[in-house]
Amino acid sequence: MRLATITYGTALAIMLGWLFWMGKPILLPVLAAVISLYVLSAAATALTRVPLLGHLPLWALRTLVLLLFTAGIVMLFVLIVVNFNRVIAAVPGYEQNLDRLVARGATMLGIEDEPNWEIVRDNTLGQIDVASYIAPLANQIRGIGTSLFLIVLYAAFFFAERVQFADKITIALGGMRRGAKAVDLMNRINGRVSDYLLVKTFVNVVLAAISFVIMWAIGVEFAVFWAVLIGFLNYIPYFGSLIGVIFPVILSLVQSGSFGFAVVSLVTLTFAQVYVGAVLEPRLMGRTFNLSPAVVLLALAFWGALWGIAGAILAVPLTASLVIVLAEVQATRPIAVMLTARGRL
Repeated sequence: MRLATITYGTALAIMLGWLFWMGKPILLPVLAAVISLYVLSAAATALTRVPLLGHLPLWALRTLVLLLFTAGIVMLFVLIVVNFNRVIAAVPGYEQNLDRLVARGATMLGIEDEPNWEIVRDNTLGQIDVASYIAPLANQIRGIGTSLFLIVLYAAFFFAERVQFADKITIALGGMRRGAKAVDLMNRINGRVSDYLLVKTFVNVVLAAISFVIMWAIGVEFAVFWAVLIGFLNYIPYFGSLIGVIFPVILSLVQSGSFGFAVVSLVTLTFAQVYVGAVLEPRLMGRTFNLSPAVVLLALAFWGALWGIAGAILAVPLTASLVIVLAEVQATRPIAVMLTARGRL
């Protein structure tokens, strides 16, 4: 019996993994909209404590938050398009700076007069055609715009459906007792995920603001765009902050052609990441992040392999929801305990 259960469970896991892989174009915007809904709901609830806005009805606050979310998505897409065009215009200058930088490195190593060096340079840097990458990147940006539109659309409909969700659950399960238990489970998931995402969003906004001030002060180009990217990638635990710093540091290197300028960018941006990650975030996060570090790494590997960066961003909310669901079933409760950080649910 146990062998049959393991076999069926393995088959179900493989089937679900295949469905997630094949259904990425449909499932990814839907799940992103659901995760966005958690943040929007928590933000609308938080606005009830604001002196003037607190007198408005909850539906009005939710509408206001949804409009602000839509405006933010539009601004994000415009920011991506504008900076993409600016980068295209700046590419020729960057290529010249990179050539000078490589030539300077070859001079420092004393190999600039070697015949083999000319061959290596022609077969590496000489083979890079930036123009050939522009069209694929433009297509990806259009795909991002479509995904953002779908996220806003789905989030709006989910917001509208949430009012009748509890009644539908009660009717579907055939009784108040089962309905109340299911609604309580959903509320616990909503509360845990909403708290995590709201705190994480606030931390990321602070990190983006600090990073922008640093890059603007030292003169890194496209500071607003890189600051938004750093804040966005910080949703990915452990690795997101590292990835976010790499891009502006590389840009500062090709922008100035100076290793010193790149080192200054690296040190200052890393300091901001360390402060937010080691000081600010632990103080604000508290118990909202109740997952084992090993579980987080495995979740990042799984969802990242399935859906790339988007999957890595969604890994923690999805895993936290799974832990709560497993804790409600007596047979799977030990698994939920093992997935937590401290063994307490």
